[in-house]
Parts: sequence; C-alpha cells; structure tokens
Amino acid sequence: MSSLIASARFSVLDRSRIREGHTAPEALRDTVRLAREVERLGYHRFWVSEHHGVPGVAGSAPTVLAAAVAGATRTIRVGTGGVMLPNHRPLVVAEQFGVLESLFPGRIDMGLGRSVGFTDGVRRALGRDKGDAEDFAAQLDELLGWFRGTSPTGVRARPAEGLAVPPFVLAMGEGAAIAARAGLPLVIGDLRDRDRMRRGIDHYRTRFRPSVWASEPYVVVSGTVAVAATPREARRLLVPEAWSMAYSRTHGTFPPLPPAERVESLAMTARERDLYASGLTGQVAGTEEQVADTLESVLKETGAQEVLVTTSTHDREALLDSYRRLAALAGLDGRTTRR
Repeated sequence: MSSLIASARFSVLDRSRIREGHTAPEALRDTVRLAREVERLGYHRFWVSEHHGVPGVAGSAPTVLAAAVAGATRTIRVGTGGVMLPNHRPLVVAEQFGVLESLFPGRIDMGLGRSVGFTDGVRRALGRDKGDAEDFAAQLDELLGWFRGTSPTGVRARPAEGLAVPPFVLAMGEGAAIAARAGLPLVIGDLRDRDRMRRGIDHYRTRFRPSVWASEPYVVVSGTVAVAATPREARRLLVPEAWSMAYSRTHGTFPPLPPAERVESLAMTARERDLYASGLTGQVAGTEEQVADTLESVLKETGAQEVLVTTSTHDREALLDSYRRLAALAGLDGRTTRR
C-alpha cells in the first residue's frame, strides 16, 4: 500500500438509490444498514444526499435520514452530501444541523450544495428557479452567521448558535471559488474528469482564505470506486448506474437501478449506447491492485486529503464486497476515529 493511500481518509456517500423490484422504504433502510457496515470497516464519514421528485432516489430529506444514520451508528461521522442550500431558508438549515449536533455531538458534518432541482417541474414545486443558485454565496454566508450569532435580524438560531458543525462546499467550477473565499473544505467530483477536477482544486487552493472553519485548504475528491475479484465483476458494478444515467439523458427522468444482467440484454439506440458507454468509461474500477494504482495517481495529481466514494449499484452484496475490498486496500483498521 502506498503512503498516499495510507495517509488519506476514505468516506462514503450513499444516495439511497431505489432498485428495480424494491421499494423506496427498502432503499432508505439499505442506507442505514450500509452505514453500520462502513462504520465497522473503519470509514471516516457517511453522508446522505438530497434529491426531489426523482423516481430512482429515495433520499429527499437528508437531515432526517442523517438523524436515522447517526442514531444507528456510534462513532462514524455523519453528514449530508449535501443539503442544497438554494432550496431552503438558511435559518431552518442551521436549526436542523443544530438539533443534529446537539443529539450527536462531535459527529455531524454539514455538506452544502448549490443545485436547485433536477427538472423544471421540481424547481416549480420548490418555488425556485435556476437563478437561485447564483445566490449561493450569500446564502452560505447567512447560514454560517446563524452559528456564530451574527445575524442582523436580532433573531437567534437555537440550538445552532455557538455550535461548531463543520461545513463543506460541494462544488465544480464556481462553487470552488465560493469555498475558497469562505475558507471552507471543498468536496469536488467526479473522478472521471481529472483535468477539470485538478483545475478546480488549483483554483480553490490559490484563492483560499483561512477562516474560523478551516485554517488551510482541505480537499475531498468524490466519485465511483468499484473493487472486485476481476475487472469484469468490477465493471458489472457500474452497469446499473451507467444505464440509469443514459436513460435520464434520453427520457428526462432518472429511473430505479436495473440489474446488470437486464441492462446487458437490452437493445439500445445509438444515442443510448453512446451515453451508456460514456458512463462506464474512466471510472475507478477493477481489482484491488488496479484500483490502488488509480487511487495513488488521483491522490498524487490532486493532493486531496480524502476520498468520498459514491458508488451505487443494484447488487447490494456486491456493493458491500467492494467496500470491504476498498477498506482492506486502504488499510482501514475498523476503528473509526473522529479526526
């Protein structure tokens, strides 16, 4: 194992993806069960996501799901990847994380993003439009102000005020600049486009301003990592998500994850086949040796301190096996520590 891999933290983001033949409640319970398993394996954090009106995703209320995960675990850090701040009032977000931190002190992370919905219909239902993402920097500043008690309204965010819930910015492009100006840790993806990722990280580090939240830049790179006994088995882990992404691009809706064997028997249009092939290309997937080589290269190129793994697939046992293999190659010792 390389020193770069040994020194990096490894964490997990689970999107509570619904699988064909299974229900949304099952997906949420799968997320909680996965959190227990990755805690046992020694991963550093476990995060959940926010999606609205997506047929293939059950995780629509990340702070609620984070509470369930934190209640079912003991030591692993728990957070959001992320709460989409333009969808919410910053005061309410501060209150929610204040409650989480009060219930599970020292274990809560506040990952924040700037997306405003998957479709026009979802944005209308939320009372938002694409332009609301442009206010993310101001919304972020207001949110952090509630924890520090600096709101000009005279209102106090209870129980958030005075608590230190670590904030992270999920970003590509403009979001990296916002994270740098605010002096916050950066979560950046995806691992398939490393040139773009590296440019965003360089931009972030160059412009980083130390803050009460972080004295120096902190980079988390995120993306799919699939580990299996053979390259073919690792590739099959990628198949359901690659097809769902291709389907969403051609039909406008993101479906539940199909079994790999069904996808491999499908007749696809040329457009679907191109998008599907693109989804399988460039991912971090293979045997332990192959994945270790790729991860070492990623960490060397980016200087990242942490890897946030976002793998989704239909076969839950194969997914668990991948996380076990990754934990072994990363030298995780099964004792999660709060660093």
